[in-house]
Amino acid sequence: MLSKTYGGAVHGVNAFTVSIESSIIQGTRIHIVGLPDNAVKESVHRIESVIKHYDYFLPRQKVVVNLAPADVRKEGAAFDLPITLSILHASGQLKSTRLGECIIMGEVSLNGDLRPVKGMLPIAIEAKRQGFKYILLPKENEREAGIVQGIAVIGISTVIEAIDFLEERVEIEPVKINTRELFFQELNAYSVDFAHVQGQENIKRALEIAAAGSHNVIMIGPPGAGKTMLAKRIPTILPPLSLEEALETTKIHSVAGKLGRTDALITERPYRAPHHTISDVALVGGGGFPQPGEISLSHNGVLFLDELPEFKRTVLEVMRQPLEERKVTISRAKISVEFPANFMLIASMNPCPCGFYNHPEKECVCGPGVVQRYLNKISGPLLDRIDLHVEVTPVKFEEIASSDRSESSHDIRVRVIKARELQAERFNTDKGKGIFSNAMMPSPMVKEICVLNAAAQKLLKSAMERLGLSARAYDRILKVSRTIADLEGSPTIETAHVAEAIQYRSLDRSNWAG
Repeated sequence: MLSKTYGGAVHGVNAFTVSIESSIIQGTRIHIVGLPDNAVKESVHRIESVIKHYDYFLPRQKVVVNLAPADVRKEGAAFDLPITLSILHASGQLKSTRLGECIIMGEVSLNGDLRPVKGMLPIAIEAKRQGFKYILLPKENEREAGIVQGIAVIGISTVIEAIDFLEERVEIEPVKINTRELFFQELNAYSVDFAHVQGQENIKRALEIAAAGSHNVIMIGPPGAGKTMLAKRIPTILPPLSLEEALETTKIHSVAGKLGRTDALITERPYRAPHHTISDVALVGGGGFPQPGEISLSHNGVLFLDELPEFKRTVLEVMRQPLEERKVTISRAKISVEFPANFMLIASMNPCPCGFYNHPEKECVCGPGVVQRYLNKISGPLLDRIDLHVEVTPVKFEEIASSDRSESSHDIRVRVIKARELQAERFNTDKGKGIFSNAMMPSPMVKEICVLNAAAQKLLKSAMERLGLSARAYDRILKVSRTIADLEGSPTIETAHVAEAIQYRSLDRSNWAG
């Protein structure tokens, strides 16, 4: 007898349907074909234990299980449950009219309990698109898949529950999650706020500009100046995620297995801060069966790299293409996948190995040329992709001890959102398709949109000559100037906007490192 059940597999951040076909013919042993990996092949032993545990029998004939399409590699233990049910159906022990209406996923333990699997959100989205009526999955995954409307998500804890449901001996209530209500309920659940930061008003101003235009930032300052503390608060002033962005972000975290058991939808902008010992594969993504890396997990959010010069050179260089294209393509001999990577890069560094170069009170003990060599650990092409260079100085005692309350993240966010709305209106054209912020403008568009008057042009020319600014700083200054003008609601870029933008190119100055 031939039986067919349906499951799903993930390719990149999207899913496709997998048909699990079981046939019982003359012979012996169980054979799983269709390009399975070792985890899928090992399911035979788990399935045999489960079937005997529930007093069913494993056919003493040749059982062929085919995972179609057969030319795409299948990986992981998520096919345990559909293979089990397919074998039971093929041997006549399971009789169900629902089997063809279900997408079934789940890893089984030896006693029949189900364990959670990765990537259930994109699989649920694909199941709905394909017109399936039900999706059977482990209880721990039900909230994750439940945000997809239009398909009955059935959470089960054991294999016998799945059998009872398919044979209609019991009815299980589908999980119901009001996606919009959940989204707006948890939209601004941040535990940190800029109101808790005393002093550093000039740094807050720079970060507000960065958030308004989605600009990349590097903060340079001595240890303890507050660089990490400020970086953690940047997501609180970014515009709230749209529902579409939240779903896209949740899909990536689902594929990577980063969603908690109680999580359904990511409503806060991601904030990822990998350690400087991270490998290039862990940062950009990859592996034998490619998985998203930290730059994709920070999609629609912030990637914070603390102590930037301490990262390996190869790790930093792999970010150059994703920073430019807002996506990462991972190619292998037999597979090529694409992960989104539209993130804000926030980096921090000490100005020198000892950390006290340009410190107002402490003396730097680094020898001649050491500061420049330390800065040279960051390549010019990477530095070229960072719009704002911000020098952070220690907070004075009077500011720390002050009882005055700083401006809250909410107040800053209001201004950021208004600036983003101006940019959305500006780029709502055929030329601006796929561009959502000033930082994403290509060079031809910069010349068209960021037009300077004669006084501003003269100031910029003078600054580039006197301060030794590099040619690569020109476009960056224009983009940042446009963002500053947007924050003030100005339709044109004024001289004051250019003057402020020039201040944020510290590392381009020829005499910065002495």
